[in-house]
Amino acid sequence: SGLHWDLRYDYFDQSQLRAGTRSVSRASIALPAETEIQQNTINRNVTAGLDYSPSREWGVSLLVPYFDRPHTTIDEGETELSSSHSRGLGDIRIIGRYQGFQPDLSIGVQFGLKLPTGKIDDTFRDGPLAGETVDRGLQLGTGTTDLLLGVYTVHSLGSRFAYFGNLMLQQPLNSRDEFKPGSGLNLTLGVRYTGVLPANLSPQLQINVRAEKRESGANADVENSGATLAYLSPGVGFRVTERLDGFAFVQVPVYQRVNGLQLQPRFFSSVGIRYRF
Repeated sequence: SGLHWDLRYDYFDQSQLRAGTRSVSRASIALPAETEIQQNTINRNVTAGLDYSPSREWGVSLLVPYFDRPHTTIDEGETELSSSHSRGLGDIRIIGRYQGFQPDLSIGVQFGLKLPTGKIDDTFRDGPLAGETVDRGLQLGTGTTDLLLGVYTVHSLGSRFAYFGNLMLQQPLNSRDEFKPGSGLNLTLGVRYTGVLPANLSPQLQINVRAEKRESGANADVENSGATLAYLSPGVGFRVTERLDGFAFVQVPVYQRVNGLQLQPRFFSSVGIRYRF
């Protein structure tokens, strides 16, 4: 119970063009092409979180993301690059939880909303698409209110290991300006070493899976949206002070299946801290 503050930084460079389960060489595509050929999207995301637990059973989290996202693409029928650079507040999430089902608090449920606080009208800065609106899937927000429902568990494996799992559904409740994102399902399974190591280190290994349906609506990129992605994620947690913890991990793709042509990263990297008041 109590109040916690979190700060997390995520970086990933979407530079690999993929179709289905394979990578696609841009050199094999003659320009001008009959479809858009995306070039690169760099993501630098900072998420601030505030978590309050009035008791050991109940809690609520507020997650506020800030995105810095340059993007380049070659539009259908064009040979020159168009670029955009979106910066600003993303969609805020409010998530409640209850974990009083077992005496050891090992099973919990999550419930909340993603709010439409991010911009949806950023435009290209230069190139043939200058002044036109960036694809809705690349905007800072989706423009929709989404329902968040999840279940999680944490258990000990002897005195030195613990395992954890989390399943979260994100379901859009409405559409905005003829666009609706696809519903998504996130699964995380992991094991953590809890024995005594130098500097209070706690290594962990996760498997992260995301399945996302296609976007819908007149302003959606229906053909080039939706995917099933799986990542292997080694990382470490560490104690800085009695009240301050930190973590760092990377995510490496082990399976990628996308619809149409999409950009995917070769890896993700994340670092963060948590302070207990």
